[in-house]
Amino acid sequence: MPFQFTGFADEAEKSLVGQIATLKEVGWSAIELRLVDGKNVCDQSDDEWKGTWDTLQDSNISVVGFGGQIGNWARAINTDFELDLAELKRVAPRMRQADCQFLRIMSYPNSGYTPLTDEAWKAETVRRIRELSKIAESEGIILGHENCAGYGESAKGFLELVDAVDSPVFKLIFDTGNNSLHDNTTQVTWDYYEACKAHIAHVHIKAAKPGAAGTDYVTCHVDEDTVQERILQDLYVSGYDGWLSIEPHMKAAIHAGQDIDESGEARRVWVEYAARLESLVSKVTA
Repeated sequence: MPFQFTGFADEAEKSLVGQIATLKEVGWSAIELRLVDGKNVCDQSDDEWKGTWDTLQDSNISVVGFGGQIGNWARAINTDFELDLAELKRVAPRMRQADCQFLRIMSYPNSGYTPLTDEAWKAETVRRIRELSKIAESEGIILGHENCAGYGESAKGFLELVDAVDSPVFKLIFDTGNNSLHDNTTQVTWDYYEACKAHIAHVHIKAAKPGAAGTDYVTCHVDEDTVQERILQDLYVSGYDGWLSIEPHMKAAIHAGQDIDESGEARRVWVEYAARLESLVSKVTA
């Protein structure tokens, strides 16, 4: 297959041992790290990281990316910027150790209490990402902006950031479901993809369809959302040969406080999601 497969296995199991077992169940050998026992890997102490790294090495699991918190849904534009600088500096040596380039970031939602004007919001977002990009470039890190929360949630906003930040390490992690879930239409996802695909460095797979009431979209399996096949086909034709990283959000949604339970259902759904993605990719690349 032209694509490589990985995923956020914290949506299947809480423990790293369980996450690794899930990856092995589907025959994958790479992980995108985010939560380990409920704690973001970027917030681990040095001793905790050593335990994580040793466990990954013992199981021959490589690390594709770190699901960081910089500029995300919980860090609005008025949040102390030192939090982000400290996170980047803390995680950089861990990423070097793991031979991993991708650090997922977002672009600072505007404050809901004392919102900035759009002009001021953009200016401060650009200032912050420029400073982060200088550090990231010196560390060999790609700041992968996910089309989720912040100034770059829209294609227009993201492209404005690309022009203003003007850094070779500021790239796009394109999530194939976020925009559909935000706007309740898959067309907006395709439009974002078309407008920004030249900047894609990494792909997150999430799918969406209308809910039971036929209005607000909900997450679903990848083959239940027609825009997924359309995007995968275009990626294939365009020569993308990078990672497809699953983030199903069907049994867990970290940003919404929806965590997995101990029933094993989350892992079952994750494993099925992986299999259905591989089947869809086989169809697209046949």
